Amino acid sequence: MDYLEVTIQTASAGIEAVASALTAGGFDSLVVEDQAEYETFLEDNRAYWDYIDEEFQQKLEGLSRIKLYLEVDGSENKQLEHLNKVLNSLKKRNPDTNLGTLEVTSSLLPETNWEESWKDNYPPQPVGEKLIVLPCWNTEETQGRIPVILDPGLTFGTGAHPSTQMCMEFMEQLVKPDSRVIDLGSGSGILSIAALRLGAASAAGVDIDPKAESIARENAAYNDFGPDKFTAYTGNVTEDAKLMQQLCAGGYDLVLVNIVADVIIGLAPVLKHFLKDDARFICSGILDTRLADVEQALTDAGLEILDRKGKEDWRCVCGRKKETV
Repeated sequence: MDYLEVTIQTASAGIEAVASALTAGGFDSLVVEDQAEYETFLEDNRAYWDYIDEEFQQKLEGLSRIKLYLEVDGSENKQLEHLNKVLNSLKKRNPDTNLGTLEVTSSLLPETNWEESWKDNYPPQPVGEKLIVLPCWNTEETQGRIPVILDPGLTFGTGAHPSTQMCMEFMEQLVKPDSRVIDLGSGSGILSIAALRLGAASAAGVDIDPKAESIARENAAYNDFGPDKFTAYTGNVTEDAKLMQQLCAGGYDLVLVNIVADVIIGLAPVLKHFLKDDARFICSGILDTRLADVEQALTDAGLEILDRKGKEDWRCVCGRKKETV
């Protein structure tokens, strides 16, 4: 089935009114693209990232529009006429509201299997010298590497981001057969699964998002790792003393933190409690401009930086507890 993509140019001040009128007029599955809404979302969630795609921001500059999709079945011209009537009526009812131009444009989209086409965005992703991240619908294309199998449609952590890749590259050097590993901010569970694939004895993943817990377990199951190997938790170790005490019991050989600079800085004072005496930690997700801040926080917390990696604008550090004299 072919579809007609219809775009309506509007304005931030009137986008809600336009969307409501379209819904009332029988048009559903609307796609809203609005610079103001995007910027509000960023500001409300500022603590969770340091990096915003500048190219994407430039594309959004001054943007405020609504898209909808019509089946090409012979009725599309009548639907477009109805759409214009809805918009004209809206203008008459709201003479003092900035609705934008309400210009309507349309373009034909070729027939596509939409349910399957998104999978093209997740090809096999070789990482480091040993690993390859595979989507759960394509588990055979290992290229002679160790597979890490994920459902990439579930949550953050697909192996494509430089910060995740650098963590996995360090892990290839550090994971041993008897390693106990913990990942703070585990998301999809990709790093815990990679550690187990590299031969770790056990791995635990912790995330503040309760959805991540079940998703990480599901991804672990794709790799044939059950609760005897992988454990997922929900919580904030800097605020939940009981969880912190539970997790720190016995210590870990490798602690992973792949988040953003401000969160790593917040975790720095508690990281050493997870580390065995000869253990290592890996912190990633750090923009180059924040590296000095992160390293200072880690040093102040009694930790020592041993090695660094860099890809594009991102940095990753590996370290241990400071040796006591």
